[in-house]
Amino acid sequence: ELFKKIKKVYDNRLDMDYNEHDLKLIEDTHQSFIRNGASLNDSDKENLRNLDQELSVLSPKFSNNVLDAQNSFEMWISDKEDLEGLPEDAINAASESAKKKDRGNEWLFTLQMSSYLPFMTYSKKRNLREKLFKAYGGLCNGGEYDNTSVIKKIVKLKHKRAQLLGYKSHADFVLERRMAENIENVYGLLDNLYEYSYKAAKSEIKELEEYAMTKDGLNSFFQWDLMYYKELLKKDKYAFDSEELRPYFKAENVINGVFDIASRLYDLKFKKLENVQTWHSEVDCFEVNDSDDSHIGILYIDLFPRSTKRSGAWMNALLENGLYKGKVRRPHVLFCASLTPSTKEKPSLLNYREVETVFHEFGHCLHGLLSDGKYQSTSGTNVFWDFVELPSQIMENWVGESDALKLFAKHYETGEVIPDELIEKIKKSSNYGSGYLSLRQLSLGYLDMAWYTNLDDVEDVEEFENKATEKTKLFPSVPGMTVSNSFGHIFSGGYSAGYYSYKWAEVLDADAFEKFKEDGIFNKETAASFRNNILSMGGLKHPMDLYKKFRGREPEVEALLRRDDLIK
Repeated sequence: ELFKKIKKVYDNRLDMDYNEHDLKLIEDTHQSFIRNGASLNDSDKENLRNLDQELSVLSPKFSNNVLDAQNSFEMWISDKEDLEGLPEDAINAASESAKKKDRGNEWLFTLQMSSYLPFMTYSKKRNLREKLFKAYGGLCNGGEYDNTSVIKKIVKLKHKRAQLLGYKSHADFVLERRMAENIENVYGLLDNLYEYSYKAAKSEIKELEEYAMTKDGLNSFFQWDLMYYKELLKKDKYAFDSEELRPYFKAENVINGVFDIASRLYDLKFKKLENVQTWHSEVDCFEVNDSDDSHIGILYIDLFPRSTKRSGAWMNALLENGLYKGKVRRPHVLFCASLTPSTKEKPSLLNYREVETVFHEFGHCLHGLLSDGKYQSTSGTNVFWDFVELPSQIMENWVGESDALKLFAKHYETGEVIPDELIEKIKKSSNYGSGYLSLRQLSLGYLDMAWYTNLDDVEDVEEFENKATEKTKLFPSVPGMTVSNSFGHIFSGGYSAGYYSYKWAEVLDADAFEKFKEDGIFNKETAASFRNNILSMGGLKHPMDLYKKFRGREPEVEALLRRDDLIK
């Protein structure tokens, strides 16, 4: 009955005096009902309901399995010699974790990124790196929290659902509502970047193998050696230890820095609120206002890992901008992360990648906060999925700019501004390993598309994954290790048939930031154009139309290749 009313409004929409917000809402609502089965017969509707019910249970099950598997793994170290190579912060954090479990004379390492990454990057103990790497790579592949059957069911049900609605595959269904539009365009992007990325990545691995042989006499080179020797070579090549940066990246300073940059770009004001109830004592709350003191929204920040909180970093809208009970309300947004926590000895000091993560998620927050739409469903981050990463990824670019860094990168003890020589080292080393990182993202994109374009039953997840990613492999496969079994983005998140979005958005953000570089990274006019044409518009118009209005043309893939130094 409801759909009959919606269809009548939709069929007569052009005869009425609707504005563009109204028309967009009508068209999106009608399409949403169609894509959720409103035009199916009663029997097919019942089938769809059953499929949706099954999927609603499977996705949380997948996610909970990953969280439980991560929390269940513990690598205990009792011999101090096994800590060789690790930075003091990582050792202190491991000691704090051990003390919480009443084992004060030991050190605990886990699969949380704030524990895992420092160990894989700095530990001299190759056997322990291998142990940790295989534990992470084997997450939910067998054992108590096995996701193998969950994956198979999710994929099968999603294909069934798409076919019931008249699509060939889940990927076809998803891409109808994406900037890429179809499977061919997704593979076009991945394939356009593949040759450049593979060639560079292969060269990088060869250099690392030779370096490991010369330095430590390694006759074999495995994935658990990659981060360690990459960091060592980076030190030798650029006289740069990324741990040198931590003292300049106190978490509070980084947050203040991203606030300052947003203020310079968009004339925003951030005021900490002390009288707002939150879900945890670590959560901070800020009121965000425009330059004229008009209310923009509320921002919650939850930075550090907890056992009851899923790992990773993300943004959510708690209340979305748009019509609610007859009034357009302003948004409340949340920024969550799992950053390096403080210890008794030191405050939270972030590594460079964590700083980029802060800027990335804050970019999503700006997209939500600066939304200026009439309806919730077409406002904020409610845009095509392969466009949603543009506002977040473009913010990362300011982290590499000297004028931006000097606003907030100050030594936590002395207050000294980050020296020019360190900034120069950041710049010189910024593209180090970019070929492998790009190839890694392409590999995940190919894997995602393989799952959601393949209509045949998958017998062996490991075998299927190896085949899907074969052309991106630079290391032999390790039995028992898969990405798929813990690939939350595509099995419990919103990225099914959409993981390519990261590379798609990288093309957009590289191309868009070239405009900022041309005009000045704090240019008010350029920032106003980005705010008015991208951040405030939500999903009101097709993203390519919005982008062209900002940039004056369609994005060029060469901008990304230039930024990553994959072409000259």
